[in-house]
Amino acid sequence: MSMMPALAGAAGGTAPAPHVILIMGDSLSAAFGIQRSLGWVTLLEARLKAQGYDYTVVNASVSGETTSGGLTRLPAALTNKPGIVILELGANDGLRGLPIQVMHDNLAKMIDLSQAEGAKVVLAGMLLPPNYGEPYIKAFAGTYTDLARHYKLPRVPFLLAGVAEHRELLQPDGLHPLAVGEPKVLDNVWPYLKPLLHKKK
Repeated sequence: MSMMPALAGAAGGTAPAPHVILIMGDSLSAAFGIQRSLGWVTLLEARLKAQGYDYTVVNASVSGETTSGGLTRLPAALTNKPGIVILELGANDGLRGLPIQVMHDNLAKMIDLSQAEGAKVVLAGMLLPPNYGEPYIKAFAGTYTDLARHYKLPRVPFLLAGVAEHRELLQPDGLHPLAVGEPKVLDNVWPYLKPLLHKKK
């Protein structure tokens, strides 16, 4: 999925646009394997509108993305001047067995960059399958916990909670939700995002 272009005129100013939400994610936010209109990010747009929130959602998620790739792309994505950034990255680092410290540092740099632009950050946590070994699994999950604590961020404990445990909600690869599982993904994100939202007066 290609990144949406910057909002007209956004790059010319320095203040964040409170009603822009930027999603920096991987295939789990890029609606991999299903119609984009059925993914949780598109469902988020619909929910925002239905509940009276006037937000523009910029989905800069790319299938296969690692935290290193996300860090490289983030400065360009931040030209949209988002008021909120949802960071949903790290799963591919973990699945590839990449160094946890590199993942931690990349996410920390993305948080720093986002906050420097005035954006509030929501961190979407992930978990790994048991075959990666307990030490790596614990260090991986702990990265999200540690970053959320250090930066005092709202953290989605596990983006795929209530989905990953149910094979009937997953695509044949056992990793990506079917369309029927996407509303649950949104429900996992919503309680941590909603307190940051504001309605225009």
